[in-house]
Order: sequence, then structure tokens, then C-alpha cells
Amino acid sequence: MVEVQHLSKTFGADTVVLKDINLHVKKNEVVAILGPSGTGKSTLLRCLNYLCEPTSGIIRVGNVTVDASKHTRREVRNLRRQSAMVFQNYNLFKNKTAKQNVMEALLTVQKKSRSEAEEIALKLLDKVGMLDRKDFYPSKMSGGQQQRVGIARAMAVNSDVLLFDEPTSALDPELVGEVLNTIKTLAEENATMILVTHEVRFARNVASRVIFMEDGQIAADGTPEEIIDHPDNPRLQRFLNFITN
Repeated sequence: MVEVQHLSKTFGADTVVLKDINLHVKKNEVVAILGPSGTGKSTLLRCLNYLCEPTSGIIRVGNVTVDASKHTRREVRNLRRQSAMVFQNYNLFKNKTAKQNVMEALLTVQKKSRSEAEEIALKLLDKVGMLDRKDFYPSKMSGGQQQRVGIARAMAVNSDVLLFDEPTSALDPELVGEVLNTIKTLAEENATMILVTHEVRFARNVASRVIFMEDGQIAADGTPEEIIDHPDNPRLQRFLNFITN
């Protein structure tokens, strides 16, 4: 479903954020990406749909391939349609209700009729437990509720892959569970997901694969048992000890 070949990203003249990343994600896999801050996790996720343009490398999502050295706007546009992003800070339209936020891409990108878009939006809001808040504006919703609307919005475009960029990092601790439960439901329905998270226990319970990044590189890649329960990388061991204590 996702293939990354020799992906690198440099900001400015000498700030190397990603170094020769190679990654394959199969259909229905749930891949959690762990690692210290500043190791390139979010940059990697944003490169997958060209919200951040790679310096070099090839990315394939679904049936669309983009080469950083020679690509067109149409290729990038097509690549973006293969995935949907759930952001740290929700990124909802402040002047639109929950229902309108979910409907927006259905109307403007997929050109669905208003009645069809509304039907899909209501089903998805019900799925994430937000149907009773369908007419609420973001200012009237908690962070957890806004993030669940963000997940419904990402699901609405029916992309091949869902990308989650630390979806609970901006939430108060008591709101984290409702968002993680929503993501867990998607995982149980065999959605293909790549999730940047600091929630190690959640990654252990939900992910089929866990990747540990360090210094812009993939330092470890394996099952949750291999990476979290029995880590053999000293840097990974220190990271897990720090984050779980």
C-alpha cells in the first residue's frame, strides 16, 4: 500500500531531517512510529502526502508514485488523494459545524451532491461518537471531540491510507482515551494506518508493526513484541525506559 525508497529531507543548507528512509507498509497494516522529539517522525508522515516536499526519494501510495527529482503537480495532487491526515491540532474550520467540516472535502474535492455528502458525514460522525454534536462549532467542542471530528473528516475522503500525526499530543490526559478508542475501532476494521505517537501502551496493543526512529533514520522495525517488549537496540531501550517511567 505504501512504499518509500531512499527518502531524504533537508531544510536549508545543512539541516538534515530524514536520511535515506526505506519503508514498506502492507494493506491493512497499522504501523506506529515512535521516537524522541526532533527525529523526523512528523516530517516523514508529512512527506508521504507532500505536505512537506522531500529533497530526494520515491514515494508510492496506492497506485500513485511520485519521484522527488522529477514530478508534476498532477502527480502530487493524485498522491494526496491516496491518503488522509489527522493533525495534532485538529485543523478544523472554525466557522463550520462538525457536520460541515466532514462534508467539506466531499463537496469540494469529490463533487458529491449536498444530500449525499450530508448522509456520509452523519454516518461517520455517528461512527466516531459525535452525531449528537453534529451542529456544534469547534469552539463549543472539547479537544477530544474536535479530534474525533477530524478523524471522521479524514475517513470521509475514503483514502487508501490514514495518517495520524500525534493525534493525542494536544489533548488533556482525560481526553486521550476517547480518541485512542476511536483509532482502535478503525484498526479493528482493517484500515491501513501510519500513526506517529508517544502512546507506547496504545502502540503495543493496536499496531501490527512498530518503527523506532532516531536521528532521521529508522533504527528499529518489527512487531510490538520485538520493539516494545524485547528491544535489543540500546537507544530504544533508553527511550522506552524514559517514556514509560
